[in-house]
Amino acid sequence: MLVSTDNSGATDKSAIWSRTISETYFPLSVQCHDPQAFNGSLRSWGLGILGLSEMHCDAVMYRRHKSHFAEEKDSSLLITIPQAGDVLFEQSSRETRCAPGSFLVEQGDMPYEFSHARRNKLWVLKVPTASVQSRLGPTERLSALTFDATSGVGSFFVGAVRNTIDSIEVINDAARELAGQHLLDLLCLSMRSDDRILDSSVSTIRAAHLQRAEQFIRDNLANPKLTPMLVAESCGISRRYLQGLFAENDCSVAGYIRDKRLTRCHETLTMGHDSSTMAQIAHKWGFYDHAQFCKHYRSRFGCTPTATRKKARTEAEHRPD
Repeated sequence: MLVSTDNSGATDKSAIWSRTISETYFPLSVQCHDPQAFNGSLRSWGLGILGLSEMHCDAVMYRRHKSHFAEEKDSSLLITIPQAGDVLFEQSSRETRCAPGSFLVEQGDMPYEFSHARRNKLWVLKVPTASVQSRLGPTERLSALTFDATSGVGSFFVGAVRNTIDSIEVINDAARELAGQHLLDLLCLSMRSDDRILDSSVSTIRAAHLQRAEQFIRDNLANPKLTPMLVAESCGISRRYLQGLFAENDCSVAGYIRDKRLTRCHETLTMGHDSSTMAQIAHKWGFYDHAQFCKHYRSRFGCTPTATRKKARTEAEHRPD
């Protein structure tokens, strides 16, 4: 999809931009220096569960208020990669400046302010919060953090975003969905390599053990032998101690494993062009009893796996090119 205010005859071009931004990402208030002269263009594409966009626009301020997300059921993160100039961001009492050569994490279910003082070019990924949580854990610690994209995995991730944009018009919908999964995995890998992510929320030995156990689980969801005993042994603690750590958070080890596996199954089922069978998807993420899988899936998502897949394929069939 391509939207531009350049050829619009409207007297308030900022209103068009506000509507475009809200429809592409989520509701935001937009403040422009000169609403009549404002110029912006935005291209956006669906990559399965991810959204990807490229925008060029004049100086602007975006504000996300509590009223914007009070009724939203599913939260998202925005990953902004500035190309032409710095952006300023404030959320959760954190203020940061993100320059070209880095990328910024914005949490959609919390108020924030985002601005750039001159015309800029941005790449933006919209990512389901649950998908990041299933790979990295709690996302609150990511809010307003900037990550280096000049070397290592961060550079690889941004390079993959660039290559995707360059190739997006010549690949089919199935390839776009796979590209989205690839970008999601690279994004989480690049953030995980930052010491702030693994250490920022750890304040006690028990918290450190819990975080290590949770990350081991998230990294081994596809292992059919993933059990509480394996987790405990891999983390160098007893099974009883491990169960106590999770009980303190009103959860069981098995329940945590099941929840993360259900999230990964849901990701695949929402890919309208994925050709895997229901059994293959369930087996890939450790579910070998179809009836139990369907029961837990319905309890978690409020519908059957079949209904999710049918909805995703219907939407894919009717999605404009």
